[in-house]
Amino acid sequence: MTQRMLGCHLAQTRSGQPSISAMRGFMARQAPAWLDRSHIDPAPLLLGNDVLGDCTSAGIGNHLRATAALAGFQIAVTTSAAVQFYSRSTGYVPGNPATDNGGVEVDVLTTALRDGYTLADQTLFPLWGSADPGDLNGIRNITAGLSAAYLGVQLATADMWEDQDGNLPPVWDTDSPADHGDPTPGSAGGHCLLLWDYAGTADTDLVTLLTWGSKQKATWRWVRSRIMEAHGLAWGQLHAPGGLYPAGDDWAALVEANAAYLRGVS
Repeated sequence: MTQRMLGCHLAQTRSGQPSISAMRGFMARQAPAWLDRSHIDPAPLLLGNDVLGDCTSAGIGNHLRATAALAGFQIAVTTSAAVQFYSRSTGYVPGNPATDNGGVEVDVLTTALRDGYTLADQTLFPLWGSADPGDLNGIRNITAGLSAAYLGVQLATADMWEDQDGNLPPVWDTDSPADHGDPTPGSAGGHCLLLWDYAGTADTDLVTLLTWGSKQKATWRWVRSRIMEAHGLAWGQLHAPGGLYPAGDDWAALVEANAAYLRGVS
């Protein structure tokens, strides 16, 4: 039976943090009406999020794996690498439970931008930008063009309900049965996960989320009710994951937005 930990603090902002809106053409276009990736395995891993509140680090590690899968290869991300980055980005001291306090997504992403995400054989540096969490078209553009959207959500106790075999509800929705617990967003806590694909854009159309080493289905209305922040990550060291990947002026604008931010925080 899989234990599931949370670990994402309430959404915060930092002065000068990069915005994905810097890529004006990328974010202004109409996102695909559906995004079917059922034939591609992003191979998400737990990366310690069954025993630690390192979902912010696990989310970056699984974003790397999702991006690689779209390009036709895979990257080895180990639990030790994810925990090492969790420690660097949040102050967690391995072996000291009192320091296992989760992370702030923008601070975790800042650490990744500045110091990289170190694996056994390479260190990878993302560019990133924040999006308006209410802009679902923009979030779909991030998902389609940048392999997955990196989200912070407020989970309800009802979302964490498990059947006798330890399985979560097959679909997260806003109309959970009364015996599943408190449906109030945030009653369980904050969590970082990835939006991978979607079957349409209507409220009841299903999306696929990557979390706790598996794929979890949810409705768009659930996403809208739970989301507190959204970010796009781009890995320039990896192959571009398709024709929707930003290029030209959009890419240059994202590079400059990240460089300007780094100048302010270094």
